[in-house]
This record gives sequence, C-alpha cells and structure tokens, in this order.
Amino acid sequence: MNASEPVGTVKALWRFPVKSMLGEELDASDLGEGGIVGDRAYAIRDRETGKVASAKHPKLWPDLLACRAAFVQPPRPGDEVPPARIELADGTSVLSDAADVDAVLSALRSRRGAGARRAERLHHRSVPP
Repeated sequence: MNASEPVGTVKALWRFPVKSMLGEELDASDLGEGGIVGDRAYAIRDRETGKVASAKHPKLWPDLLACRAAFVQPPRPGDEVPPARIELADGTSVLSDAADVDAVLSALRSRRGAGARRAERLHHRSVPP
C-alpha cells in the first residue's frame, strides 16, 4: 500500500465538546495536532475531589451519557473555544459560560450522605490548535 491509496471511507464525523457526553454530528471539521478542533474541549470537574467526570464511573455519574453538548458556533484553530450548549436528560439546557452552570450540572453527580453534594464545575481543557 502507498500513501496515495484510499484506506477507507468516513461514514460519520462526530465532535464531543464535553468529555463523556453525547456530541454533535458534523459535515466537516478543522483538524489540529490533537485531532478534531474542539473535541473534548470541556470536562466536568467535581469540586470536592478535583477529578474529571467520566462515563467510565456510572455509579458516580449515572446520567452523564444521557446528556448532549454542542458548540453554539464552530470552534476554530487558534481561537478561544466558544461556549457549548449542554442538554441534560430531563430536558434542562444550560450554556457552559452561564452563571448557573455549576448549579445545573450538580444534578449529574450521585453521592450518598448528607452534606456531600457540591456543585460541579465545567472545566475548559487547554487543547493545542
């Protein structure tokens, strides 16, 4: 095989603005050193533990994969990452830069014990252009 031979066909292109949430299907996207520009640009970080939320821990984050995120405008290489609209499973919607984002996202965390609940923080990851 040489470098000019086709090796496959792209059937679908997806970007996931927030780690471990459903994303958005794209017709086209800019690519950077880290892959699709804006992919997993945001993550939810638990304020109490400092750990990033992951769908790999469904007992801690039971509704994470039922949420969807999409950028309000397409991110561009080298530019500031635009806000993402996050839709929770119950239909609630919030922008990543909204003043009440922590309160809205705190519903995603499943914790036992009184006084153990704290708001999660949407965390922007630095991604090279």
